[in-house]
Amino acid sequence: MTKIVTTWPEFLAQYPADNQKMAPDADGNFVTPITDLGLIALSGDDSANFLHNQLTNDVAQLPLDQSRLAGYCSPKGRLLATLLMWKNDQTIFLQLPRQIQAAIQKRLQMFVMRSKATLTDVTDNYAVLGLGGKAVGSALAPWFPELPSAPFAKIDNANGALIRSSDANGVARYQWITTPEIAIAAWVHLSEKLPAVGDRVWRLGQIQAGVPQITLATQEQFVPQMINYEVVGGVNFKKGCYPGQEIVARSQYLGKLKRRAVLANVDAIDVAAGTEVFSSIDPLQPCGMIVNAERLEHDGNASSCLLEIKLAALETGSVHLGSASGPQLTFIPVPYAMPDPVAPAVKLK
Repeated sequence: MTKIVTTWPEFLAQYPADNQKMAPDADGNFVTPITDLGLIALSGDDSANFLHNQLTNDVAQLPLDQSRLAGYCSPKGRLLATLLMWKNDQTIFLQLPRQIQAAIQKRLQMFVMRSKATLTDVTDNYAVLGLGGKAVGSALAPWFPELPSAPFAKIDNANGALIRSSDANGVARYQWITTPEIAIAAWVHLSEKLPAVGDRVWRLGQIQAGVPQITLATQEQFVPQMINYEVVGGVNFKKGCYPGQEIVARSQYLGKLKRRAVLANVDAIDVAAGTEVFSSIDPLQPCGMIVNAERLEHDGNASSCLLEIKLAALETGSVHLGSASGPQLTFIPVPYAMPDPVAPAVKLK
């Protein structure tokens, strides 16, 4: 007799292992539970002002129908976390990797002081589904008759929040943040309309969209511009002070940036964030670091990587994973226009 699933953890525990091997169809259609992201909720009259003074993006003017990327920096301007934020009438939400959520929440809490702002871990109160492809509109029609029209746009209704993420390889992608009860009830319909896959597909899409995610292995490694975070909309240079703001601004306006994020494929599996890369021209010193990586095909031997690297290392020689004798990286263009200096991924063919 099949056990009736009543909670989100029970659903995830029974999610078929075979689905982890599945890939989107030819039109990029897929649905997956997103399991590695946590959620912090902020409530109270001073929540927006408090966060505005902590993060790299504008919280005070965040519209109800939009989401935004934001960074949380150390006083030295190095990223402690990258976040997706949105709000409703009562609450501001911060989405970030579960592995660093508790520490980030604790650090933010230290600076609340007399502000009327309460931080709460609400990860277990919600289920998050990632969806992509041309068939998402018809699949979600019973809950959302219309879809957000552009990346980072958001629609709220009684069924939760639907946020459009950055497109990946021309495929529109969405996050549906809802209650576990609604997600479980909707799953049968969604998985009939869309191929059910593992959340590896979601993370791979984020990489291919060129959107970086700080994890435990890369905390305090990068100023935002080193991973193109201002290019993807994660930094507002007009919003005023926040921890590390002076250094981030100086990096933007004084001199040319010497390090950027680029995309690459490599014939290796289980590539870990934080792994260093080396140039054949200067094999003794690392020239960059993997920010995020994910296997391209579940049963294949290649991975897609977003990595931070010295621009000079891309001009001559080759770049290798782990050591100068490791697997060679093949660079591909990032999917967005880069400001001056011209990003190497734009020049590389």
